[in-house]
Amino acid sequence: MGLASHQGGVRQEEITMPLIQVKVIENVFSDEQKQEIVRSLTDAMVGIEGENMRAVTWCVVEEVRSGSWGIAGNPLTTADVKALAAGAAV
Repeated sequence: MGLASHQGGVRQEEITMPLIQVKVIENVFSDEQKQEIVRSLTDAMVGIEGENMRAVTWCVVEEVRSGSWGIAGNPLTTADVKALAAGAAV
C-alpha cells in the first residue's frame, strides 16, 4: 500500500492516499452540486477500496475558466456546457 523510502539511514514508510481530481468548467455546477460530486465519488472509491479508506480519500473539484477547456480543438464555455446539459448540440 505504500512505498518504502530511506532517509538518513532510517527506513520510512509512505502511505498512499487516494486522490480524486475532478475538473469542471466554472459556473456550471452550484456549490451544492460540487459537494454532491465529492460525496458521490468518495462513496464510489470506498465501495472499491473498502470503508477503512474513507477517512484518507481526498477529492478535489477544480474549476477551469470558461473558454480555457477544449474538445476536438474547440474551446468550450460555460454557456456551451449549460446548453449541452439542456440537450442542445454544441
